[in-house]
Order: sequence, then structure tokens, then C-alpha cells
Amino acid sequence: MAEKHWREHCPKMVRALERKGLLHQMLLEAEENTKDEMATLRTQLMQQGSTAQQAQTQAWEIVREKYVLLPSEE
Repeated sequence: MAEKHWREHCPKMVRALERKGLLHQMLLEAEENTKDEMATLRTQLMQQGSTAQQAQTQAWEIVREKYVLLPSEE
């Protein structure tokens, strides 16, 4: 999902990362950071009374634009 979004919305960044041979590494880091932060947020949200599904959805909404759905380049 991240790679498709990045290629469509951040082509300059993708080209620069490909030139440096870092695209795959950055995608893996985005995946790991997303998983780690979502796990932490899910736990916090469930402790605050959210169901597991609510916590999962809320955590995804909070984290997705930080690592996966980056803003479009201008």
C-alpha cells in the first residue's frame, strides 16, 4: 500500500530513494514503524475503553498518514 501511494503521490521522493538504493529499506521501515506505533496505540485505546476493533481502526487512522499515506508532492 505504501509503495503504491508513494509512487503515485511522491514520485520525486521515490526516484531519489531508488537512485540511492534505499526505497525497499524505507518501505520496510515505514511498515515496522506503523506496526509498532499501532500496537502501542491499540493498547492505550483499549485501556481507555475502546473495543479491540475500535482501537484497531482508531490506531490506523492516527498512524497511516505518518508513515504510509504521505502527503502529495507539489
